[in-house]
Amino acid sequence: MSSLRVFLFLFLLNLRIYDASDNITTTNFLKDPESIVSSDGTFKLAFFSPPNTTNRYVGIYYNKLPVMKVVWVANRNNPLTNSSGIFQISKDGNLQVLNGQKHILWSSNVIVSQVTSNLYKAQLLESGNLVLFGSNNNIIWQSFDHPVNTILPQMGLAYSKDNDRNSMIQAWKSPSDPSQGRFIAGLGPSVLPEFFIWDMGHRYYRSGPWNGNTFLGIEVQVPNLLSDGISIKTDGKGNSTLMFPNPPFPLSNYELSYQGTLGEYYWDDTKGEWSFLWQALDNECGIYGKCGEYGSCNLLYVPICKCLQGFEPTNKQEWNEGNWSSGCTRTRQLLCGIQGAKEDGFFSLAMMKPPADTNWLQGLDQDTCRSQCLSDCSCLAYAFDISVGCMTWNGSLVDTQEFSSSGVDLYLRLAHSELGNKKKKTEIIIGVTAVSGTATLVAIVYFLCRRKAKKAEKKITPSDIFNGNQSLDKFEELPLFKFDELSAATSNFQEISKIGRGGFGLVYRGTLEDGQEVAIKRLSGTSRQGVEEFMNEVLLISKLQHRNLVKLLGCCVERQERMLVYDYMPNKSLDAFIFDPMKKGILDWKKCYTIIEGICRGLLYLHRDSRLKIIHRDLKAANILLDENLKPKISDFGMARIFGASQSEADTTRVVGTYGYMPPEYAIEGRFSEKSDVFSFGVLLLEIITGKRTRWRDESSLNLLGYVWKQWTEDNVISLIDPVLAHQGFEAEISKCIHIGLLCVQEYAQDRPDISTVILNLSALDTASFQKPKAPGFTRFMRDASSTSTQSHQTSSMNSLSITNISGR
Repeated sequence: MSSLRVFLFLFLLNLRIYDASDNITTTNFLKDPESIVSSDGTFKLAFFSPPNTTNRYVGIYYNKLPVMKVVWVANRNNPLTNSSGIFQISKDGNLQVLNGQKHILWSSNVIVSQVTSNLYKAQLLESGNLVLFGSNNNIIWQSFDHPVNTILPQMGLAYSKDNDRNSMIQAWKSPSDPSQGRFIAGLGPSVLPEFFIWDMGHRYYRSGPWNGNTFLGIEVQVPNLLSDGISIKTDGKGNSTLMFPNPPFPLSNYELSYQGTLGEYYWDDTKGEWSFLWQALDNECGIYGKCGEYGSCNLLYVPICKCLQGFEPTNKQEWNEGNWSSGCTRTRQLLCGIQGAKEDGFFSLAMMKPPADTNWLQGLDQDTCRSQCLSDCSCLAYAFDISVGCMTWNGSLVDTQEFSSSGVDLYLRLAHSELGNKKKKTEIIIGVTAVSGTATLVAIVYFLCRRKAKKAEKKITPSDIFNGNQSLDKFEELPLFKFDELSAATSNFQEISKIGRGGFGLVYRGTLEDGQEVAIKRLSGTSRQGVEEFMNEVLLISKLQHRNLVKLLGCCVERQERMLVYDYMPNKSLDAFIFDPMKKGILDWKKCYTIIEGICRGLLYLHRDSRLKIIHRDLKAANILLDENLKPKISDFGMARIFGASQSEADTTRVVGTYGYMPPEYAIEGRFSEKSDVFSFGVLLLEIITGKRTRWRDESSLNLLGYVWKQWTEDNVISLIDPVLAHQGFEAEISKCIHIGLLCVQEYAQDRPDISTVILNLSALDTASFQKPKAPGFTRFMRDASSTSTQSHQTSSMNSLSITNISGR
C-alpha cells in the first residue's frame, strides 16, 4: 500500500513539474487540455477555442491576462472538432497536431537529413517564440519564421526579391475563425522598403518608403510605427527585414485584424484591456489609390478627393457622385521634346505622401535630382528627402495624400502654360436678386438674427413669410455674428477649416475670440435654392431646444453672406463611424443602442413634444452629429416642415431629401407625414446594425432593404449583424432592433409605427407583442437614382447629399 502511495506521489509530482514546463519532447507531448508556459510565465501554448465556436486549435497566447489574446495558431486552417487533440514531436522530427484518429492536421514540415528525434525538444521562449531544437541544440524550426496575424517584439518580417524567404502576417477570417483571411501584410517589392497590406492580392494600404528612420507616408503627429521601436535592415540587394526590437511597453504587439487594419496594441493595466497606440488605415485616405491616378486625398477636403494641380476629373459625373477611382487627367499636355516649345516646369506640393512605385536615384543632391528629372521627358515628378536622397516617378502618380505635418515636398511636372495659372478661378457670385424674393428674406433674417437691436414697430412673424400660417409663434431672437468675426474664426474660410457639407453649402470649423469652438454653415454663393433652406433653419431651429438636437448659436447676414453658427461636434457625423472599417469598432453595441435611443428621443420631441410639430424630411446618418461623449444630435433642418397641431400629412410638388431614405409615398407622390421620418429612421437603424449603406446592393441588385428583408424571410437574421457588433452577447437585442427597423420601413405609411411606439418597442423585453412586418418599399437598387424624373414632384439626389430640384407649379 505504501509503495502505491509513493508511486502516486511521484506521478502527481511529475504532473506538477510538467505543467510548469516550457517544453515538450518526444515522450512529453501535449493532450488537450494540457499546456506549457514560458519560463517567466508571459506566454502559454495550449489548446483553445475562439469565441462562439467549439473548434479546438493549438495556439500561443498571453498567459497572465484576464483577456485572451492569441498571437500564433498552429492548425489555423484545420481545426479539431473535439478535445481529442495531441501536440507532439513526430518520429521524423516535426511538430504535429493530431486528432483522435491520429490524422495529421498540421505539421512544421521541415526535412532533416539525420533524425534523432528522441533528442529533439520544442521550447516556448519568453519572447513568445516556439522553437524546435535538434539534437545539437541547433534551431530546426521556429514559429517566428511562420507568423499568423501578429508581430511580436524580436520577431522579424523578411522580404526577398527572389521570394525565397518572404514572411508575412495574414489576418484571421473572422473573430471566431483563425483560418487564413483575405488580408496579408508585410514588406513588399519596392526599391525602398515599404510596408503593405494586400486585400485578396491587391494593394490596400501602403506606408510610403522607409528613409532609414521613418516611413514617409505616415504622419508623425501621433504615436505610430515611426517612433515605437520599428527598424528595417537592408542589404542593398533588394532584401530587407522589418524588426520590432524596442517595444514602448512591456506587453506590445502589432496585429492585422480580419477587417484589414493594422494596429499597435499594448496592455493597459489600469484599464484591464488592450489599447492601441496607432492604427494604419484609420481613415478613408489611407486606402490605397482612394482618389485614383493624379488624385490627392485629404480628410479636410469636401469631398476628400481633389485632382492635383494641372489635372481635372477624368469622369466629372462619377467624381461628383463620389466615385473617384477613374482619377484625373491633365488639363494641358506636356510639350517636352517638342522643338520650339517652352520648357516644362515643376509645381511644388508641400507635405505630401510620396506616390507609389518610387524610383531611387542614389548619390544625387536636390539640384541634380531636379535637372535629371527635367531632362527625362518620362519623369513626371520628383522629391528629395535628406535621408534617402532623390526619388522620381515615371508612371501615373497614385496614392498621394496631403498631410498637415511631415511628408515630403513633391515637385509635379506641368506644362509651362500651366505654371503661370496659379491663381484660383474666381467664383461667380450670384446676387441676392437671383432668387425670387431673396432680398426680402435676407432683410427679414437680419431682423431675426440680432443681438440688441431696437424692436421694430411691427413684429415680423413666420406667417408673414410662409403662406400666412397663423398657428406659428413669433421667432426667437438670435445673436447676430459679424462676417469679420467668423472669417477670423476660420482663418478666412481656408480649406484646412472645412469639415463637411451641409444641406445648402460648406461647413467650417472655427474658434471664436473667447475660445469657443463652433461649426459654421456658409450658404454657397452660387446656390439656387439655399436661401429657402437657410430661412427654414432659422425659423425652426431657433425655436427648438432639446439635448438630441444640434444647438443654433446665431447667424450672419452680411456682405451678401448667409451663415449659421452651431455648437461644434468633435466626433462629426454618425456615418463617419458606422461606414468606416477603421472607426466602426469604436462604437460597440451599447454605444450604438444609446445613439439609437437618442435619435428616437429627438424625433419624439420634433413630432410630439415641441411647440412646433416638425417633420425633418432628411433624416440620415450624415445628419446625426456626435458630441464629445458620442451622444447624438439631429442636425440640418433645411428640408424640415412645420405641421399644424391637428395636421397628419401634407403634399408637395417639391420633393427633397436623399434617395434610399425616402418612403415610397413621398418619393413617388410627394406626400409626407411623421411616418416619413419613421421610414428614414428605420433605414438608419438597419444601417447601424449591418454597417452597410442604404445604397449598398448584393449580386441580385437587391438594395439594403431588399437584402435585409430576404434574410428575414429566410430566418437568417444573425447574418445581417455587422461583424464588429456580433459576438458581444447582444444578439437577441440586435435582432429585436432589426424587427423594429423592418416595421419602420414597411411600404405603406399606415402600417408603420409612430415614433412613440418605436420607443416602447425598444424597451420591450421580447418581440412577442410585435406585429409581423410586411415587405419594405423600394427593395431593389435604383439605378437611375441620380437622374431627374420628368414628373414635377420628383427630385434628384447625388451620392448621399441632400439635393433638391425646384419645379414649376
